[in-house]
Formats: sequence, C-alpha cells, structure tokens
Amino acid sequence: MKIKYFLTGSTLSLALLSAGTLAEITFRNAITGEPLDLSFAKTGGNPDIFKQFKETGSNPYNGDKEAVKKGHDLFMTACSGCHGHEAEGKLGPGLADDYWTYPANETDKGLFEILFGGANGMMGPQYVNLNTDEMLLIMSWIRDIYKGDPKKAKWLKK
Repeated sequence: MKIKYFLTGSTLSLALLSAGTLAEITFRNAITGEPLDLSFAKTGGNPDIFKQFKETGSNPYNGDKEAVKKGHDLFMTACSGCHGHEAEGKLGPGLADDYWTYPANETDKGLFEILFGGANGMMGPQYVNLNTDEMLLIMSWIRDIYKGDPKKAKWLKK
C-alpha cells in the first residue's frame, strides 16, 4: 500500500514539474495590459527560437553576431524611418541609450511587447509587417548598439 502512495505521489510531482518547465510567459499590450494574441503574427521565421523566447523571456539572438547583422538589415527597412538609421531617434525615440519611454523595454519581454502590440503615438503593432523571428532579430541589434549604463540593461542579467 505504501508503494502505491509513493508511486502516485511521484507521478503527480513529475507532472507538476513538467508543467512548470513548459509554462510560457504571457505577453501583454503595453497600453491596455491585456494579453497579446500571438496568433495574429505574420508567419515565418524560426519557431524553435520563438518557443525558447516564450519560455524564458530572454532573446536567444542577443550577442549572436550573425543575428545582429540580420536585425540591423531588418531595422533599416522596418524601423529607421521613425527611429533613425542608427536608432538615434527621429519621429520616434532613440533606442540606443538607457532612457526608455516604456520602462518595460529594459527587458526583452517588454521590448517584444512594444514591437508586437504597439504603443502610444505613432508606434503601431508590427505583427502585420514582421514575423516574431524578425522582431527578435531587430531586438538583438537594438541590444547590440546599446550605449547606456550596463547596470540598467536588465537583458544582460540572466
């Protein structure tokens, strides 16, 4: 009888541990706080990388020089019109320093939420223009050009 309770308890413990490791982060709209519906995302990209990001909230492309280059190329076509060619700011704010219009941008999760779901002003949701992989690539470039105080760079803390 004790073995039956032990096995039942062990099975339940393993199930709970497994569920915890597979949990995904809830991404929220920066303005309303409502959960973002990721099913609206443009298709394409690397679903395994995005799955990893959804589980950790940390951009797997950060520090990957090839990804950073791709991110720069994407930024030039999708973002530079408002944020400037070197993300120095233009119609939209600069992105290379440690001042963030939305403090949540100090994290990869927060920056993704702005890219995907948009923000106040002219920053519209980018899920119609970019797939989630392209957003992560752009984010890797933005993180690579960061010139602010490293102590404020929450994405560097793991």
